[in-house]
Order: sequence, then C-alpha cells, then structure tokens
Amino acid sequence: MPERARYLIVDGHSVIFAWPELHKLHARRSSLAREALVKQLRDYQDWTGVRVVVVFDGTGRKTSATSEPGDVQIFYSRSGQSADAIIERLASKYAKRFELMVATSDSMEAETVQACGAEWISPKALRGLLSNARRA
Repeated sequence: MPERARYLIVDGHSVIFAWPELHKLHARRSSLAREALVKQLRDYQDWTGVRVVVVFDGTGRKTSATSEPGDVQIFYSRSGQSADAIIERLASKYAKRFELMVATSDSMEAETVQACGAEWISPKALRGLLSNARRA
C-alpha cells in the first residue's frame, strides 16, 4: 500500500497564545506573530516534506486562503466562523485519505479531530516537533 501523504494542520491563534514569544509579538501586532509562526511552519515543511496548513480566525465576509504552490497553506475563517470549524471540516474530510496531525490547545477540537481519525498534538508538543525537525 502506498504511503499516505502527511499533513499538519495548525490552529494558528491557539498556538500563538500558547507560545510566550509569539503571544508577546501578538500583543504588539498580531500580523507579526502570524508571520513568525508561518515562518517556523514553512521551515518544518521544507525539512520534513510534511504539508502544512495553518488556520487563523479571520474577520472577512468569507473564508479566504492564501498560498504559493508548494508553500504553507493559510486559511482565514470568515467573520462569525471559528478556525475550529474549518479545522474540524478539514479533519472530517481528509483524515481517511491522508495522515493528519492537528495542533491545537482546544480540548473540544482535539476530541473532534481524533474522532475523525486525525492525530492531535498540543502547542507544546508542536514546539518539540519543530525543534526536532531542525536538529534532524
């Protein structure tokens, strides 16, 4: 059986608020914290070949996505919709086809994605994953 593609889905604000250095940046300007997180996730993707998707709570009228081919995919939820809703939809749609890991500090979201068949890791475990990939 061919190996399934591996994806890491990150609840962006959940991780930003869990990591002190990103939380500090967010207090100054939220875009700085988002950029710092995406840079680390891009490095992880480059080192490991694991495709990375990061989802942030947004304020627009519709869900938006940005990405260059081969780059980290970034989704912003629309106003009134949480990033959790997008992450749960991605997990339910793709957990059977791909190897999915979801990073969030939200325990309800963690339970939901695990019920879909995805693996869950905490923001602290995500930090370990990124630093181990750097050393490998």
